[in-house]
Amino acid sequence: MKVMAVQGGMTMKAIEEYIRTVTSKGQVTIPVQIRRLLEVEPGDKIVFRVTEGTVELQPITMTLEDTFGAVSPLEKPEDFAALRETAIEEHVQKVIEEMKG
Repeated sequence: MKVMAVQGGMTMKAIEEYIRTVTSKGQVTIPVQIRRLLEVEPGDKIVFRVTEGTVELQPITMTLEDTFGAVSPLEKPEDFAALRETAIEEHVQKVIEEMKG
């Protein structure tokens, strides 16, 4: 359904309006025309922005999960066994120094 928006006696622009029913689970089917406009497919994520009683839909093109592993670390992973051994040795030396007084 197309509706003409009117503000202060001036015609602003044509607005396409779609009416859908909310299911008992709070779900609404996004009309195919809107899915095509947003270029979203099953499994894609959409962000809902609410501003002053208006809801805006926008597809999320890339998530944090999508980027995981995309960049190599600058350094190799730490050798935790070696770090632990060093920490133990340093602690032992500190205790010996304290005992010597």
